[in-house]
Amino acid sequence: MSNTVTNVVIAGLGGQGVLKASDILASAAFRTGLNVKKSEIHGMSQRGGSVASDVRFGDEVLSPMVPRGEADFMVVLATDQVEVNRGLLRESGVLICPDQIDENAVSNRRSLNVAMLGVLSNHLEIDLPIWLGAIKANLPEKAHDTNIEAFKAGRNATRDAR
Repeated sequence: MSNTVTNVVIAGLGGQGVLKASDILASAAFRTGLNVKKSEIHGMSQRGGSVASDVRFGDEVLSPMVPRGEADFMVVLATDQVEVNRGLLRESGVLICPDQIDENAVSNRRSLNVAMLGVLSNHLEIDLPIWLGAIKANLPEKAHDTNIEAFKAGRNATRDAR
């Protein structure tokens, strides 16, 4: 990674695993030795409302909030949240949506959030063993295999699309 700060916004609806995905991303970045800051906006998350989490990492990160128009990556777990959050994405930023993954490639829909991290992982300089360690550290053991499978499906979906 360079000396710059990488800004990632993960957005979706309550119950989709937005916060868990941001925990895994923050853990993976931290495991590479980077400074990591994270913030969350819950909204009406308990009732399926909008949820967003900002994850910023680099050599030195001063604020946990991604400034408007400065997200390098926006991972959206619910397509209806794209327009709600688009203003956060920089002009040259990368938008990652669920339609980039074949729904048949993910055996458990509850693992879509981790599959989306698999797509994101192809854009970041974080090695696969670090990602897998972060997944295992943030999920119960019974969920490891399903989520690692989903993560790899996301990584492969992006490669197949290129």
